[in-house]
Formats: sequence, structure tokens, C-alpha cells
Amino acid sequence: MENTNSSSKGYLFPLVVIGVLFFMIGFALGINGLIIPFLRTALDLTTAESYLVLAATFSTFVIFGYPCGLIIKAIGYKKTMILSFLFFAVGLYLFIPSAENKSFAMFLLASFISGIGNTMLQAAVNPYITILGPIESAATRMSMMGIANKAAWAIAPIFLGIFLNLGDVQLNDIKLPFYFIAGIFVFLGILVAFVPLPEVKAEGEDENDEGAASSYAANKTSIWQFPHLLLGLVSLLFYVGVETLAMASIVDYATFQHLSDPQVYTSYTVIGMVIGYLVGVFFIPKYISQEKAMFICAIIGLVSSLLIVLTPLSLSIWFVALLGLANSLMWPALWPLAMKDLGKFTKTGSSLLVMAIVGGAIFPLLFGWLADVFGNMQQAYWICFPAYLMIFYYALSGHKIRVK
Repeated sequence: MENTNSSSKGYLFPLVVIGVLFFMIGFALGINGLIIPFLRTALDLTTAESYLVLAATFSTFVIFGYPCGLIIKAIGYKKTMILSFLFFAVGLYLFIPSAENKSFAMFLLASFISGIGNTMLQAAVNPYITILGPIESAATRMSMMGIANKAAWAIAPIFLGIFLNLGDVQLNDIKLPFYFIAGIFVFLGILVAFVPLPEVKAEGEDENDEGAASSYAANKTSIWQFPHLLLGLVSLLFYVGVETLAMASIVDYATFQHLSDPQVYTSYTVIGMVIGYLVGVFFIPKYISQEKAMFICAIIGLVSSLLIVLTPLSLSIWFVALLGLANSLMWPALWPLAMKDLGKFTKTGSSLLVMAIVGGAIFPLLFGWLADVFGNMQQAYWICFPAYLMIFYYALSGHKIRVK
């Protein structure tokens, strides 16, 4: 899979632009995760009910994932990115009347609409960055994007701290920062409209391309004939679930333990992820393959998820933070491996993979339910172990499966 529209030395500027977009995805999700404890207190919600905010955001991936692929086919990557910012801006603006009316249903609607924007943006930027250069270095580019994305998660509480006293937040207090955030998304949508972003295609994606005749995908008639893609879909669903859970729940877990400055703990998870991403930037593919990186991260995830539930409560939160390192190189490796050899099915495969991001809705919701059932948030982290086991299998052999 390679970029057929521009040389590798010509994609530096598009790389920077897409990096900004990945940053904004992380920032929006970071804000969503931070308001969960505020809503639970202000609206007297159960743990499971409060995590419906994330569920509303991520459920859009399974609903709109495939349609977004059709939109990209119709109008291209760049216009889809611009459209996504419109949805982001509307959704984030709706948090303001939601706070004024103290309406949980309206909060869920706001999260859902911003989730549509997130789905569109993810559907566009992930395949774009994968095929912008050589497939062998896709994990390197995705690692760079990951640094931008997760840095935004860490910046989100700092940004809110400028406007709010995070130790005593009232719902009406969030109106000013959300005016500002919605304005940023409008500005970025306008900015992207005026910057030059080349349209790119994967090898064999153009069905009129003679080179596609010799590709693995040439004799396939359906997207369901790619077992490595379908296994990647399941692995990606589990990965997004545990990554979102680790990022969004650690502040809640610190609050559960009555630790001071709970919002600080998000930064520890981010530090682990950034360390892993830096390894990806500097060592993939020169010193370590994408497959090997994901294999090592899966092992770290398996060990860490066990230590969360088996170690004393005061110690266990550090293993939640360590999941940041475990998750760091999974997305950069999973996405290119699942997208490999799709040829003319690249956009369809991409939209299918985007649907797997619904894991970010499923896992936090199940986690909240388990925490209520056990009456103990620590034991709810058992949900992570089978997810990392699936990713371990995909890294070991699942990604290699091909059919004639």
C-alpha cells in the first residue's frame, strides 16, 4: 500500500495538518471523559449512567462508520474532515444549554452529535495518514499522530483548569470553556478548507489501475473475504475499549480512592503512551517491526491488567497508568496491518475499522456496570484481560491469515 499521488518527501506539510486534527480528536475526547465525574455528582447518577456520556460519543462509530466511508468516496478526505468539524462544533456548543437546563438527556444528545463529527474525522484521517507514505513506516506516522492525540488528553484538564475550579465544579461553570472550544472547532474547519491537502489512494484502490490486477485484492468480490481485516476489526474494538477505559477512568479511579488532585493521573497514562509512541517514531521499522511492537505491548497489557486487580488498591492505580504504555503502539500497528493488501476495498475496509471504535462506548459502559455490581471499581478492571488476550493473538498470528 503506498501513496500514489505524492512522493514521500512531499507529505511533511499534510503530516503536520493531520497532526493538528489528531490533537483535536484527543482534546474533545479528553473533555468528554473529564465531565463524567461532574455529571455524576451534579445529576446524582450511578457509575454506569455517568459512563453513558462516553457511550453516546462512541456509539456513533457503529451507526455512521460505514456511511462515512461512502461520504469519503463521494467528496474526498479533505471535505469530509471539514464536515466533521461542523458536527464537532454543534455538538460541543450543545453542552452549554445542557448545563443550563441540567438535562442529562441533552448532554447525551450533545455527546452523540460530537461523536458523529469524531466518526467522520476518524474515518478520514486514519486511512489518510496510513497511505500518505510507505506502508512499512505507517506505524511511525501513526505514532506521531498518537503523540499529538494523547498530549491533548493531558492538556484538556489543564485547559479546563484555566476556567474552572476542578475540585468544585458546578454545571453552569462549564458554559464559558465550551463556548471557546466550539469556536476553536469552527476556526479549524475554516482553516482546513484553505490548506492544501492532496487526495491520496492506496495501491490498487483505483479499480482502473492496471497494477491492481496483480494485488491480493484483485480477485476478491467482498470485504468479508479478508480474514486479517475481520480479525483486526475485533482486535481494534477491544483495543479502543481498553484504551478509552484507561484514559477516561483513571481520574474516576483516583477519586474513588480519595486521592488528592485526581485530574493529574490522566497525565501519567499519557506519559506512558507518549514514551511508547516515541519508540514507534524512532525504532519502527528500522529496529523493530510493527508486528513485534504490538506483540510486546499486548504482553505489557496482559500483565498490567492482572496487576490492577491483584495488587493493593493504593498500588493498583499505577498499573492503570501503565496501560498507557501497553496501548501506545497498538493503534499504530493494528491499523496498517488490518488495512494491508485491501486494494480496491481500502475505503470500505477503513469504514469497517472505524466502526470498531464503538469499543470506546462498550467497555466504559460495561466497566461502570461491573463497578456497580461489585461495589468495587478495582475489580471492574477484570474486563481488560480478555481484550489484551485477543490483541496478543492478532499480533502473534491473526494478522498473517490470507485466503486465495
